[in-house]
Amino acid sequence: MAELECLPFGVGQHSEGICLQVRLGPYWLLLDCGLKDLRDLIAVNKSVRWAGLMCSHAHNDHGRSIPSLHAIAPEMPIYTSEVTAKLLPLIWSAPYLPTDEFLVPLAWGIPYQIQPDLFVQILPSGHLPGAASFLLSYEASDRKYTILYTGDFFLSNSRLTEGLSIEHFRGLMPDVLIVEGSFGVDRHPHRRKQENLLVATILQALAAERSVLLPVPKLGLGQEILMLLRSHHQFTGKDIDIWVDNQVGLGCDRYLEILDYLPNSVQNFAQHQSLFWDYKVRPRIGHLASTNLTDLGKPSVVLADRDTDWYSWLQSTPHQWLVLDCADEEYMMPLRVDLETDRIIYQTYLLAEHSDVAGTAQLIHNLKPQHVVFVHGSPSRLSDLANLEELSNRYHVHCASAGKKIELPVGSSLNAAVAGSDRKDAEVLSPYEGELAELDSTVMLTLPIEITEDRRWLNFADTGLVEAKWQGDNLVIRGISQRELLNAETLSATSSVRSCVNCRFYRDQHCQNRESPLRWLRVNADGYCPAFQADADKFKR
Repeated sequence: MAELECLPFGVGQHSEGICLQVRLGPYWLLLDCGLKDLRDLIAVNKSVRWAGLMCSHAHNDHGRSIPSLHAIAPEMPIYTSEVTAKLLPLIWSAPYLPTDEFLVPLAWGIPYQIQPDLFVQILPSGHLPGAASFLLSYEASDRKYTILYTGDFFLSNSRLTEGLSIEHFRGLMPDVLIVEGSFGVDRHPHRRKQENLLVATILQALAAERSVLLPVPKLGLGQEILMLLRSHHQFTGKDIDIWVDNQVGLGCDRYLEILDYLPNSVQNFAQHQSLFWDYKVRPRIGHLASTNLTDLGKPSVVLADRDTDWYSWLQSTPHQWLVLDCADEEYMMPLRVDLETDRIIYQTYLLAEHSDVAGTAQLIHNLKPQHVVFVHGSPSRLSDLANLEELSNRYHVHCASAGKKIELPVGSSLNAAVAGSDRKDAEVLSPYEGELAELDSTVMLTLPIEITEDRRWLNFADTGLVEAKWQGDNLVIRGISQRELLNAETLSATSSVRSCVNCRFYRDQHCQNRESPLRWLRVNADGYCPAFQADADKFKR
């Protein structure tokens, strides 16, 4: 029986990047290399000869260290898709050898023999142009052993990338599935609802004479937003200026070079007007280098590389600003402390490029693997996924953490697999038991002090206030944040304020009005829609 195991060097937590070493029979392989520190890899390279590196896509946390890895293991082939091979140099911090000297582009869906009994095949993952899942197969004397690594994946179509097709994956039944868990057990609104809410937020800020800054990565999210604003009916023909800084602009130019690989709808759009750069058709899109933030003549939309010193830009301008930060942990800015001033407002939005719990479970159930290894997410999000009964009762579920080897025995029973190192994780992740006491006028809930050791406790207990509501037969309790409390106090100071916080359908920061276009969406307390209905008694104390 062949040995299968996974040793993570980085699992995408705390911006450490993704890098996994897997053993498939006699072969050792690397999955992605986005580490900031390669010391552990250098140490392992002294005793292990890797059969290849599989790079899933061209984002920093998956591929930024490839040139450095190539320097220490120049004989190792680096496999990726053709599009990713074209995009990767854009995320590297310095010029390197031409990529065709050490990258091996693969065509979709074709098994390639990379060793006498080792094969690799790539399938589209969605998420980003060229993003690939890798199916690794080792043909031993007794049977074939397989590992499927998804990288980052997204089932829904976005503006510039077709989503992962379940049809391409159904029936593969790998022994091991290594899959991302970026959003844990969160559920997303429909993609179009996310887009409409972002557009409405931007237009609302511009109408209030505020410019809008969106810090984005060089590749992916920024180009998606530009395409959204270029093609959305509420922006078409509007007298709005959109400015793009140099780094994000380079990503736009690279997208134009891979136009033939983009969806047909995008190629058709490009036949009639430019995808990004247009100084005549409204809304106008131009390079930020051709103007200066201090010289903006009117409220505008600015897309800037999240890694630049954009905060100093804002402080040096006299304009009012709304900073919109993506709520996806992969894209959220590291610096948000003391961001808000009299002139600067900070908000988050969701334009997801990773699947939610429904998409993750759908993929797993269609693949029917024996082992599921969750990577790419905070420990709390991964543990939430691992604790889902629909997964833990059917598969051997593991939460990867850097430096901790995961053994993946094939054919063992579920209890045997959980009885090892993963049982220790399961005990840490078990629910907390408490007690209820009914007093004359209140109910007291007592929980063990160990619950405060979870990193999520600080956010939950931020103000010491909670909200409880029934959800079916379950009572759901959530903490109320300082921001939410302050917004509620400020906006409800007068009953004449027509905003979401004073609407009778505003619950748990979400809209529950069947007549509202924002129904079921997370909305800002100071938002407003035409379906507003006042609730004058809501905030009486």
